[in-house]
Amino acid sequence: MTTALDVVAIGNAIVDIIGNADDAFLADQGMAKGAMSLIDEARAETIYAAMGPAIELSGGSAGNTVAGLASLGSKAGYIGKVRDDQLGAVFRHDVKAAGVSFDTPAATSGPATARCLILVTPDAQRTMNTYLGACVNLTSDDIDEALIASAQVTYLEGYLFDPPEAKKAFRKAAAIAHANGRKVALTLSDSFCVHRYRDEFLDLIKGDVDILFANEHELEALFGMTDFDAGVAEARKHVEVAAVTRSAKGSVLATASEAVSIAAAPVHQVIDTTGAGDLYAAGVLHGLTSGLPLAECGRLGSLAAAEIISHYGGRPQTPLSAYVMA
Repeated sequence: MTTALDVVAIGNAIVDIIGNADDAFLADQGMAKGAMSLIDEARAETIYAAMGPAIELSGGSAGNTVAGLASLGSKAGYIGKVRDDQLGAVFRHDVKAAGVSFDTPAATSGPATARCLILVTPDAQRTMNTYLGACVNLTSDDIDEALIASAQVTYLEGYLFDPPEAKKAFRKAAAIAHANGRKVALTLSDSFCVHRYRDEFLDLIKGDVDILFANEHELEALFGMTDFDAGVAEARKHVEVAAVTRSAKGSVLATASEAVSIAAAPVHQVIDTTGAGDLYAAGVLHGLTSGLPLAECGRLGSLAAAEIISHYGGRPQTPLSAYVMA
């Protein structure tokens, strides 16, 4: 069967609101530096009012990944829930302008479109405050069977693995993908996600996931192993490809028969680390769906991550296709 898409992603449709802050501001607001906190709409309004000048950029982990895939030259689609409001229109415009297919109907009632208020300190660390809003109302009814069946890989965002309906949506998408001979990828997203749903993640990985993305802290939380190599070895038992990032130490890509270490790509100046893991996943997925060697998949992931941390926001500002070898 031919594929209309290389990757379709399912995730939280979020608009990022990014501003600069110092450590004193974080302390005044009771924020833990570098952490991601879930907040309600009232708290979101309070933080926004206290922030200095900010920029609005469509984000969301899986949304960033598909934007990166499109920039690399892949054919990508997206499934996520927004409200029929201003930020929902912003998200839809931005993801479609990036060249990504996005046809999930907007909600006409209920919570507002999600937003993430990101405070970037001078050391480029980002502290995130996320109001999930309409995201949590994604259900299995929003899974487009034809879209999933048409894609080489269905990519699941761990951040979305919270509401029961979203879990049903993941299972449904995975079943459709495998019934059509496709692959399923999962990003663990954050250690706090893994700690909350460790057993359920393990069940999903062992039964439904072919490609796993994690950083070393998420891998430790998943398998309870402090030894990095042991964690990678355990992951290789359960998935076809494990892609594990280690910040400045680079990354490791491993299959049952091969493991390669990838150096982090050099960056002149780190401005904002938002989206680094998302764009790493984009590079690796582009390589895998293009049939490239594992080392080249990792190289593309490293270069895409380096581009994204050299500026604000989690979407590419320069065409990533320049990194793809002819």
